[in-house]
Amino acid sequence: MRGFILGTLATALAFAAMTFLLKPNIEYTGEPLGLIVIALIAGVVNGLIKPVVKLLSLPIRLATLGLVSFLINAGLLLLVAWLADKIEPGKFAIAGFPPDFSVEAIAWAVVGSIVLSIISTIIGLVVPD
Repeated sequence: MRGFILGTLATALAFAAMTFLLKPNIEYTGEPLGLIVIALIAGVVNGLIKPVVKLLSLPIRLATLGLVSFLINAGLLLLVAWLADKIEPGKFAIAGFPPDFSVEAIAWAVVGSIVLSIISTIIGLVVPD
């Protein structure tokens, strides 16, 4: 239970840092508690949907030597933004998505997923399991 709470708080901190670094293209407006809800949404998406998507995309990932993983992570980040919009813990938007889906939103989702991965790795090194 302690690991789950620490992991959720670390993910919320990573989302806060990502939105701070990539503002105004990726932004969160709302209460700090809403970031914990977004972290929970991201945990569910990464725990349930990501393994299925990675398995189904295995031939493409092998053919591109894993480079399509950036697009998979970006798509999952867009899914988190869409689900957060439906649950409404606060406004979490990626280049106007939701509701405006565009190539710019996809590009910023790729950048956001890379930054989120880097921040999560740094937090993971600082916070013990």
